[in-house]
Amino acid sequence: MRQIVLDTETTGLDWRNGDRVIEIGCVELLNRNLTGRHYHVYINPERGIDAEAIAVHGITEEFLADKPKFRDVVEEFIEFVRDAELVIHNANFDVGFLNHELSLLAKERLDTLCSGVIDTLKMAKEQNPGKKASLDALCDRHQIDNASRTLHGALLDAELLADVYLAMTRGQESLIMSLDDEPAGMGGASDGGALVDRPPLIVLRPSDEELAEHERVLQEIVKATKGLCLWIAPPAPAETPVG
Repeated sequence: MRQIVLDTETTGLDWRNGDRVIEIGCVELLNRNLTGRHYHVYINPERGIDAEAIAVHGITEEFLADKPKFRDVVEEFIEFVRDAELVIHNANFDVGFLNHELSLLAKERLDTLCSGVIDTLKMAKEQNPGKKASLDALCDRHQIDNASRTLHGALLDAELLADVYLAMTRGQESLIMSLDDEPAGMGGASDGGALVDRPPLIVLRPSDEELAEHERVLQEIVKATKGLCLWIAPPAPAETPVG
């Protein structure tokens, strides 16, 4: 499987407002191994750059003045990513910008050029709900050295993200087991398997005080729910007199 870990830097936050891509960084994975191949380019956006964006990535208009336009590099970019699965952190952002750039030149969108997109931001939030999911936070969580990341940079961030992605998905291939494989610990004496005596289970009985407190809490639930408490059987209906 060929995957491209991708990141971009831009003039601002929204391509709908005219913001443009100014840097693209990609690294190649083949069957979950870094190949050493990468694609990196700075791009002259033909417009100004927001001060807030410069504070993030440090790329100025002066630096980009002599860099190629996107139309000058679009074919080599397409060639590098074509048919690969993209791995992107906060994919909606980068995909939106790149699709906009491609549409300005009447080129195919990424969903046509590539075989799919993995969003590592979404993956991180699913794996660790409620925890920080920034690239820096994931580097810390997976013990990946990001000391050189004083500013955002597309190629550096793509390289870090590749390490993060491999760490986040490490071991998934080991979940695939042949039907002929014998589960561990189920072999006979010939393969060293042996029954192990378990220690006796210790049962802790509640004290009278704990039982009384438990009953008090249940009665409060009964009052609050008007008798709808799963742990107390409802009173039996009164018998109707016969005759």
